[in-house]
Amino acid sequence: MPEVLTVIYLVYMFLAIYFLSLFLLIYFQNRKQFYEIPKIEKNFSLGIVIPCFNAEKQIGETIQKLINSEYKNLKQIVVVDDCSTDNTFKIAKSFEKIDKRVLVVQTPQNTGRAAGAKNFGAKFIKTELIGFTDDDSRPKSDAIPCMIGYFNDEKVGGVTSRVLVQNKENLLSKFQAVEYKVIAFARKILGFIDSIYVTNGPLSIYRKSVFDEVNGFSMTNWTEDIEITWHIVSKGYGIRMAIPAMVYTIVPTKFKQWFRQRLRWNVGGIQTINSYKKSFMKNGMLGLFILPYFVLSWALAIFGFCVLVYRIIRMIALRYLGTKMSIEAQTAILSFNDLNFYPSILVFFGIVILVFSIFYNVFALLRSREKEFKNEGIFTLFGYMIFYLTVYPAILIMSIINFIKGKDKW
Repeated sequence: MPEVLTVIYLVYMFLAIYFLSLFLLIYFQNRKQFYEIPKIEKNFSLGIVIPCFNAEKQIGETIQKLINSEYKNLKQIVVVDDCSTDNTFKIAKSFEKIDKRVLVVQTPQNTGRAAGAKNFGAKFIKTELIGFTDDDSRPKSDAIPCMIGYFNDEKVGGVTSRVLVQNKENLLSKFQAVEYKVIAFARKILGFIDSIYVTNGPLSIYRKSVFDEVNGFSMTNWTEDIEITWHIVSKGYGIRMAIPAMVYTIVPTKFKQWFRQRLRWNVGGIQTINSYKKSFMKNGMLGLFILPYFVLSWALAIFGFCVLVYRIIRMIALRYLGTKMSIEAQTAILSFNDLNFYPSILVFFGIVILVFSIFYNVFALLRSREKEFKNEGIFTLFGYMIFYLTVYPAILIMSIINFIKGKDKW
């Protein structure tokens, strides 16, 4: 078994070196464009859809943020109330008197999914570009202008923003703040090789003709933002990410909420893989990189988690058996010879992989140009890497089980 583990660690170390080198190479080749804000050559008309449900506490601020946008050709702000049971519709409706661009509509019946409200709202959009923002998101006033310039290229079908955490109230939300910054770095890097795999819900903009071409958001996928991205890419269009376009969002602060959210995200990801599995190794970057990268990342996470669990169980079992035998034989449970201070190849490989991981995460955080990294400190980073990331593969395994069972509620 030690030989097998050695091979496994070697494979992980090779992949860690490969992807770290790939990401760093792409970054340094494109570092001058990393924070680029393309010049707006055409003032595309834009309409934004805000799907909402029982959002009376935050919908007003979200609408106001869009009203305050610096993009002068934002023609429509369509708020879609998915039959809320609170005062969401009433609060949103009051903004129609404040700004003539605001239109508040209500779905005939509760659709149960953000995709339903988004597609309903899209019917009212008559502009060249269509954007979407969640009801708990806060786009900065200059976010949209930072994104529009990418549409100068007619082959660009969508542009996404950088999401940051607004409510860093406890350790869980701080872990997510680190996660969102690292994810933003990775997505921007992938954008340079036409491999962005998701346009986020807090703020993304699409060319309206492309949005109509792919028939909007899927009503059968739990992560409609991933599915529509893959659909757009499969049609030969590019996706771009604007790092300077910042939008703040509210994240779960309780483990149960976070767990259910990630379970839904993962099941949606599995649904998307299943829908586009025939594109593997064909259909442009979708099949040549995005799909393999997605599957490989998940496979490595699950397999690595299983190896970790195996080693922990094996260590506990051996210690238990050794203790039991020592008691029965009336010998010392622990002797000085048991304290092995000699380094092993497995420990070495583990340390190397950990160092690579730390380097990548720190590098990504420093590229974010955010003061929050200094305020949160090293403790949050290590907690994120040791505890937060360790739990994620377990959720992924449960997501696969739920997908197989066809579970449709969270």
